[in-house]
Amino acid sequence: MNKKIKVWLPLLFSITMIAGMMLGYKMRDNMPGKNFFSIDKRRPIQEVMDLIETKYVDSVKVAALSDTAIAAILSKLDPHSVFIPADDLQSVNDDIAGNFFGIGIEFNLYNDTINVINVVPDGPSFKAGLKTGDKFIKVNDTLVAGKKITSDRIRKLLRGDLDTKVVITVLRDDKTVPFVITRGIIPVSSIDASYIIENGIGYIKLNKFSLSTYREFMQAMEALQKQGLKKLILDLRGNGGGILDEATSIADEFLDGDKLIVYTEGTHFEKKEYRCKRPGLFEKGELVVLADEGTASASEILIGALQDWNRATIVGRRSFGKGLVQEQFDLSDGSALRLTIARYYTPIGRSIQRPYNNGEKAYYAEITNRFHDGEVNSADSVKHDTTKIFKTPNGKIVYGGGGITPDVFIPIDTANFSMAFAKIYYTGLVADFAYHFYLQNQAQLNSYKSTRDFIKNFTFTEDKWKQFVAAAARDSIELNNVSDKEKTNLINRIQSSIARQVWRNEGLYELMNTKDSAVLKSVELLSK
Repeated sequence: MNKKIKVWLPLLFSITMIAGMMLGYKMRDNMPGKNFFSIDKRRPIQEVMDLIETKYVDSVKVAALSDTAIAAILSKLDPHSVFIPADDLQSVNDDIAGNFFGIGIEFNLYNDTINVINVVPDGPSFKAGLKTGDKFIKVNDTLVAGKKITSDRIRKLLRGDLDTKVVITVLRDDKTVPFVITRGIIPVSSIDASYIIENGIGYIKLNKFSLSTYREFMQAMEALQKQGLKKLILDLRGNGGGILDEATSIADEFLDGDKLIVYTEGTHFEKKEYRCKRPGLFEKGELVVLADEGTASASEILIGALQDWNRATIVGRRSFGKGLVQEQFDLSDGSALRLTIARYYTPIGRSIQRPYNNGEKAYYAEITNRFHDGEVNSADSVKHDTTKIFKTPNGKIVYGGGGITPDVFIPIDTANFSMAFAKIYYTGLVADFAYHFYLQNQAQLNSYKSTRDFIKNFTFTEDKWKQFVAAAARDSIELNNVSDKEKTNLINRIQSSIARQVWRNEGLYELMNTKDSAVLKSVELLSK
């Protein structure tokens, strides 16, 4: 019996192996483009790239050519599916993460020289002793002064792995001083400002939705509640979105029960609902949310949920209109593909995605057209898709198909659109003037105890205005004949930028908001 088994054993092994191979290939047959014992056909795009690399008359950078080809393919899909080259991926991921490894400074270039504009409190440069006003001469052994260096180049020199060291040689008081700085984690805050305006009315400005946004938001809310927060203005103007989960987590803090916040669905993506999971931090207090044409994506998810559930008053102008969800896929060469995989819908079923069937150029031109067509100036000019009308649970009419229309319209401030204003913004004159003003008046500015103290007691005199007019003239900008409204607006921006030099973005927004029509209207609504 044993001898028979020994004779037949090899054959049994062979039969088992063949059966396994057949089963395996049969399973592979169910995959697209796979057939038993077949060799995959090469796609024409790969054949073309190979022929260019091996046969073309001149040498070509095939990798760069491939990037261009991928971008051309994606342009046939939707405006938000994008290819991210390997060289750009790190900065994109840093923005999503809400931090990066660096030395912790803000800088600007004046006359081919890097000037330290601000030092992050308690960051690596702060601990090493760098100060506002220091001028960079060298980074390690690389000379960076007078070399027509770019901002991107200096960022690459300053950033690096965590806990690595970099030697910065600066010019301070006409002396060269070296500093050894150990790179650390530098937070990129999602919150520009958080403070109490008056009578328990709080203000939070969110600039994006990164991995740290919900945590930062909760910290800001808890701090405001300790200061007597009763009502809230949430400013999402210019917030282009980010991570969906962060937006839904914040929505959960405003909505009660297990209310639906948003749902997503796509051809290859099953319907997924995002609902409230926990008691919120601010479910009952009055809420105003500010929006404009720069409010997009995750911001619109948050606003859409609050508007559909009648939880907030939306103040401002019609939002961007991005209702597509992207997922990022890492590719083998270190690049990445951010591909649209689903649409999102507000609780009552609205898709707020604008049409993009006329191509990317027309899609983005629609925002510009809002300025040309007068939509940003008058509520009567706001365009609705009347084929996509919805009603909220309390019967209010809302629209889909083109962003979120505010409940209270605030026109854009046309004083910002004169030719002189355009030149001032293009040259960065206001920030430059504020920086040099700070350097010349540090003792006075540091004597103010708070932004509120600064607002109350600082006066931008006529002499200071003449200094600004002279600085503008050196850049061929004529300000002697600006209107009183333009002058008032400019002075407010100058003072706001000076406040930013002392208190960073918190100071900037706290002062700017004293003249901001949308914020003032929100305070009025919440004070009734």
